Amino acid sequence: MENLHLYDFLPSGNGYKVRLLLTQMGIPFERIEVNILKGESRTPEFLSKNPNGRIPVLEVAPGKYLAESNAILLYLSEYTEFLPYDRYLKAQVMQWLFFEQYSHEPYIATSRFWVSILGKAEEYRTALEEKREPGYAALKVMENHLKYHNFFVDERYTIADIALFAYTHVADEGGFDLTQFPAIQAWIERVKAQPGYISITHEPMLCYDW
Repeated sequence: MENLHLYDFLPSGNGYKVRLLLTQMGIPFERIEVNILKGESRTPEFLSKNPNGRIPVLEVAPGKYLAESNAILLYLSEYTEFLPYDRYLKAQVMQWLFFEQYSHEPYIATSRFWVSILGKAEEYRTALEEKREPGYAALKVMENHLKYHNFFVDERYTIADIALFAYTHVADEGGFDLTQFPAIQAWIERVKAQPGYISITHEPMLCYDW
């Protein structure tokens, strides 16, 4: 893969998923900041890349764009150690990717966005309270799985872990207390110990030597 361009917003967990995987795979890429707070993802130029007006977007070849963070993870990880070859195990990875987008991200990530990115916790107080129960429910599903497994699929680090790690490890920034989830906390440390790990606020260089 050459000349990859990642249209991204640095605080975004969805963008971070792609940054982290690209870095751990040692794939060079150029990160292009798109400030969603200033409406930069709603310009005609950006909408020509992703009509849905959301980041991240990965330009995989000149004029060829791919949106949706978990779809990008699948695209990049195919035929690599980050995605199992076995059909059943691969489907399990996808199962967790769907869980992340449907049962996890709408509550954990949205709360973080309102509280820590927009700084409007009081304005969104009622909506935040509504997201507490389903957010904690998602964390409990993860906790119960991680009590018996080191990682989410096949006892090894895959894109399922990357997808769930992105917003889980900063869940406290949205008001979720992770101290009651010891298995999740231990898993977070295992993810951070993986080769090539970068933090969510790290701006990657153009090339890597992992």
